Amino acid sequence: MVKKVALVEDEPSLQVNYREALERHGFQVSVYSNRPEALTAFENQLPDLAIIDVGLGDEVEGGFELCRQLRAMAPVLPIVFLTALDSELDTISGLRLGADDYLTKDISLAHLVARVVALFRRVDAHNQPDLPEDIVNTGKLQLDMKRMAATWANIPVALSVTELWMVHSLALHPGHVKTRQQLMDAASVVLDDATVTSHVKRIRRKFLAVDGQFDQIETAYGMGYRWLAAG
Repeated sequence: MVKKVALVEDEPSLQVNYREALERHGFQVSVYSNRPEALTAFENQLPDLAIIDVGLGDEVEGGFELCRQLRAMAPVLPIVFLTALDSELDTISGLRLGADDYLTKDISLAHLVARVVALFRRVDAHNQPDLPEDIVNTGKLQLDMKRMAATWANIPVALSVTELWMVHSLALHPGHVKTRQQLMDAASVVLDDATVTSHVKRIRRKFLAVDGQFDQIETAYGMGYRWLAAG
């Protein structure tokens, strides 16, 4: 089945370049120039993945608002920011809103397509034969990788695709330290250390939202993170 990609970008020349690169790889691409236009389309039919610029027309941070709205509609739909804003604050802001990846417009078209393919590869994991690690039960945590779902004490935790795979990597072997590189490998993304840290902080906040006593993710300073065996 052809994957449907939504591209939300207000610069016509970039619309053409990105669309052609993605279509050459076999994706079906719908292009939107502003937040209201994109939101109306998403309310009618969700794409399989969304690529969003931050600045959209007169809305300097319209992409951030659109991400927030789309994430509320579809907790696990892959969302990628593709923007000229390259500050650490902007990156952290995008990830805190639930984006799975944050790319700047100086990357090559081939790199963009590779990141999109990597996200789809993770989402398509449920089409593969069942494996023992598809279901993880440890303490109050249950992960169902086929359904891309996580619960804590039977309460759903709305993790993004990237966050889900990071938690899976940690919880599959409680007590074992996972480096930031190992977490990136598990999530099939290329991020800097600060961005990995931002993802982990967001994961903690989501679990704390359903259990104020949550403390299962421990920082191993200078090394990475571990999921504590009890809990």
